[in-house]
Amino acid sequence: MGQLKFKLTHYPEIYGPGPLAQERPDDEIGTMESTIDTLSGAILAGLACRCPRCGRGKLFQGFLTVQPRCEACGLDYGFADAGDGPAVFIMFLAGFIVVGAALVTEVMYRPPLWVHAALWLPLILVVTLGPLRPMKGLMIALQYHHKAAEGRFRGGQP
Repeated sequence: MGQLKFKLTHYPEIYGPGPLAQERPDDEIGTMESTIDTLSGAILAGLACRCPRCGRGKLFQGFLTVQPRCEACGLDYGFADAGDGPAVFIMFLAGFIVVGAALVTEVMYRPPLWVHAALWLPLILVVTLGPLRPMKGLMIALQYHHKAAEGRFRGGQP
């Protein structure tokens, strides 16, 4: 999935301009570096668990541990605070899928309880742990794209 996405951005003379990035000089490194400027590019980079600025560096160093900085462009990931957002979205989605499937199975087939345990415990693991990392990457990429930050109290001024 990631190969095609980056092929479009790094070979514009062959594939045309890509949806993810525009070439612009980077003052820190001194080379031409692609940066993600579009919302669709930020979404794709987040779902691929890649850097929200360049789309090349890895975002995570463990399953859900965010790296200190991007290995490709040097972006400091100190701003990244997805909190419980990804887990909440996934719990709602997983609950809808698993409870709905269990109810339909119970009404149609009335299997014994051990069959329910054998069916739904693995499904719960798949639908909760599978999308957790891409969802956290998406939240971090959207934070970066929209320049989200903590609110600041201005002392009564609007």
